[in-house]
Amino acid sequence: MRFALHAEWTKLRTSAGTFWLLAAAMVLTIGLGAIADAGVHCGSAACNHDPAKISLSGVYLGQLVVAISAVTIISGEYGTGMIRTTLTAMPNRVAVLAAKAIVAAGWALGAGLVGVVGSALLGQLMLPGKGFTATNGYPSLGLSDAGILRATFGSVLYFVLIALLSLGIATAVRDAAAGIGVVLGLLFAFPIALVMVGNPHWHRRLEQIAPMTSGLGIQTTVGVRGLPLSPWVGLGVLGLWAAGALLLGALVLQLRDA
Repeated sequence: MRFALHAEWTKLRTSAGTFWLLAAAMVLTIGLGAIADAGVHCGSAACNHDPAKISLSGVYLGQLVVAISAVTIISGEYGTGMIRTTLTAMPNRVAVLAAKAIVAAGWALGAGLVGVVGSALLGQLMLPGKGFTATNGYPSLGLSDAGILRATFGSVLYFVLIALLSLGIATAVRDAAAGIGVVLGLLFAFPIALVMVGNPHWHRRLEQIAPMTSGLGIQTTVGVRGLPLSPWVGLGVLGLWAAGALLLGALVLQLRDA
């Protein structure tokens, strides 16, 4: 396992696009969050905005880069035929996938820690000037606040789970374009369906099983009681999607030829 992990880390570290994808994930996450911070205003105690969700708006865009990076970790090898060399050197295919999952999770964790925590700190600096003050019902916007802390580090974990979900799907479908398409379809098809579903019961059910909708519930600090699932349970739903995708990927990797 140590050999497989070292090999996968070396591949990722020496890949030409890794640095740029990492930089893009962090810049997009912080940049979009800063734009959201600059564009909002809370003029009274009744504004009812969620400061955590505003500051962490960049996660919506940053997750796309994380997903693409995770897909290419294995689909790139299928595209070049390098996967045959990998599996010849390490015949234990589950160990290979586990090593790739650890590397993908570490990559996403690094991007999340910089991008998400940076967005939260930037929001702490910008939002008080936009009316998010104790007078309007926002006594603390810092990481010392339990809700902000949960939203911030929960979003970092969200990045990690998106990476694992994407890796599992890419392992099953093998092709980079198909993998990215399936991941984005899975993330965004549910929100689109929610717009078209008028029945309150089924609308709530879809919210509870949608990977992105339920996972991003971790960012909610205002109106938490109104969520379809509690924030950590919602993130757990995304975790189940990621685990299912990895299990499917491992099964396909074991049963099909490289």
